[in-house]
Amino acid sequence: MDVHEVLRHLPHRYPFLLVDRVIECTPGESLVAIKNVTINEPFFPGHFPHHPVMPGVLILEALAQACGLLTFRTMDVLPDDDTIFYFVGIDNARFKQPVMPGDQMRLEVKYVRSMRGVWKFTGEAKVDGKLAASADIMCAQREMKR
Repeated sequence: MDVHEVLRHLPHRYPFLLVDRVIECTPGESLVAIKNVTINEPFFPGHFPHHPVMPGVLILEALAQACGLLTFRTMDVLPDDDTIFYFVGIDNARFKQPVMPGDQMRLEVKYVRSMRGVWKFTGEAKVDGKLAASADIMCAQREMKR
């Protein structure tokens, strides 16, 4: 999936879209996506001015977006005006190394199970083959309230 296809599957937009491309997807099993981290990211001027590091919560958000892509591909649907998936839980989050401008983050997520509209995944963010972060992620399908 190129960025245009990613945009069709996720409701996120700049500056909060954190997936640039999907390079592997097996619906119902796993997905591998790429996030190219650049110095132009809006959070770097404040995190940190003389030592830019991608915030850990945004690494987790990138993993959650990859999980959302896997969910939509597994269900074989596109988001609509009536349904949304919320990031509802994170367990066992660990950070092993910082992610810096110029890094290419490889987001690897695997489907674990779903029950009553709650989907559970495991995810790893890697840079140059080294683990940067990992977590167990849950998202829930909900109807949009108007």
